[in-house]
Amino acid sequence: MMRRSVALALALSLGACGSQAPLTPPEGASLPDTPYGANVTPTAEELLRREALAAPERSVELRRRSEERQDDPFDLPPE
Repeated sequence: MMRRSVALALALSLGACGSQAPLTPPEGASLPDTPYGANVTPTAEELLRREALAAPERSVELRRRSEERQDDPFDLPPE
């Protein structure tokens, strides 16, 4: 039990020491080429920004209490 708590504390402390510097390409590398039809090359921040469809917000409400399930006509046993 003691080892597990020490390992957990070590993992949490290492996970908390991330770098806060701006992102740049590695030495000798460059950003990807300009996309077809674009006038300027996007920056690293623009390339990392996710579109709304890539990370949609949850649109369903979670159930607060047990409810009877409706019959599913496609829930068939294997043949």
